[in-house]
Amino acid sequence: MTGPQRTPPPSARIDRGFLKAFRSLRRRNYRLFWFGQMISMIGMWAGEVALAWLVLSLTDSPAILGLSVTIRFLPSTVLCPFGGILADRFAKRSLLMVTQSLQLLLALALAVSASTGLISITVVFILAALRGVLDALDVPARQAFVVEMVGTQDVGNAVALNSLQFNVARIAGPVVGAALITVLGIASSFYLNAATFLVVVCFLFAIKPSQLNLAPQASKAPVVRQLRDVFSYCYRTPDIIVIFLLVSAIGTFGYNFMTILPLLARYVLDSGPTGLGALTSSLGVGSMIAAVWMAYRGVPTRRLMLSASVVFAVLLVAMGLSPWQWLTMLILVGLGLSAILFITTANTRLQLLAPGELRGRVMGVYTWLFMGTAPLGALIVGWLAEWTGVQPMVLQTAGVYAVLVAGALWYARKNRTRLVKGLSGTGASAAEPPVDEKAA
Repeated sequence: MTGPQRTPPPSARIDRGFLKAFRSLRRRNYRLFWFGQMISMIGMWAGEVALAWLVLSLTDSPAILGLSVTIRFLPSTVLCPFGGILADRFAKRSLLMVTQSLQLLLALALAVSASTGLISITVVFILAALRGVLDALDVPARQAFVVEMVGTQDVGNAVALNSLQFNVARIAGPVVGAALITVLGIASSFYLNAATFLVVVCFLFAIKPSQLNLAPQASKAPVVRQLRDVFSYCYRTPDIIVIFLLVSAIGTFGYNFMTILPLLARYVLDSGPTGLGALTSSLGVGSMIAAVWMAYRGVPTRRLMLSASVVFAVLLVAMGLSPWQWLTMLILVGLGLSAILFITTANTRLQLLAPGELRGRVMGVYTWLFMGTAPLGALIVGWLAEWTGVQPMVLQTAGVYAVLVAGALWYARKNRTRLVKGLSGTGASAAEPPVDEKAA
């Protein structure tokens, strides 16, 4: 005779079936953060479409578009490691409230300039540089804040949900931006972007610090020593070196869609702002599929990360050969899928590998390599497109990216006996990577 059946608690029921992909949203703090970022990212992508079209309307120059992206990300080449130091030194929630408030002011300045006719390429450059400074200070704190909201058990799920949120916005934002440009003009997208930053600040204010899993604060050592500590740790951890090699490659020569897609839409596909929105949204569709899969059952294995980087290289070549809008959109779905599989896996592995007191600085170096290499990549993309054509440029950068990925694969194979085994994002803590005692 069997006893009465017990009804599983709500948390257990949530962890069964498809809904387990969204388990991190059970936490109030992360739920506020996630929805705030979703709204902000929709505004950001609407603004990005408008900004790219504004630059091309002002200059009709692929090289100037590339230069504007270079200026936007140039501060990251210097400041991201220092942003990581701030993330380890101060409360991440407070730091994010400051950076997001300043981003609101910059977005509002761009909107006012565009709507009053005071906009010029010089104004665009100045605001892009200031935005880059804030991004360099904001992104490491935002990356490292995730584990404080959900803990190590669900960090992989939360990172995947962040990618999902980002890419849902990448689908919706360009559509909203293109519609606003067509109906109300370019400035309306910038006003929308400014308004969404206000939402983020309000949601951050509502987060309860008492429910955060705060990491130990870094000692107030000299800045040079703090930088030396994080670079020393990364250098003697082959798993992190592999990630950083791949991130540098994709940041410089692979993930230049902010520059490449407007050029394809204007000069190859002749599809206008609506076509640009469709291309950007296609990238977002693939990214969203990958993010949902990673949140549901994806495990951040090294093999998945390396395979995704190889597939990305193949599809990048295919995009350079495509003369049709529909085919380019289909390829972009695949590029978005492989890119997010790589980025989500790399980000999760770093969060699990890094000790709490170094996490902000490790994510600062990660952001530095991903965003800090973008200025060089955008400059190369714009210059090559100007002198050799848009499609040859895509093929050339894809070829260089493929060579760099091959180099990372060679390094991983050479150091395979020193790589961490059994690392996962399902709750197991990262094993301490092998340490060279002489180096330590």
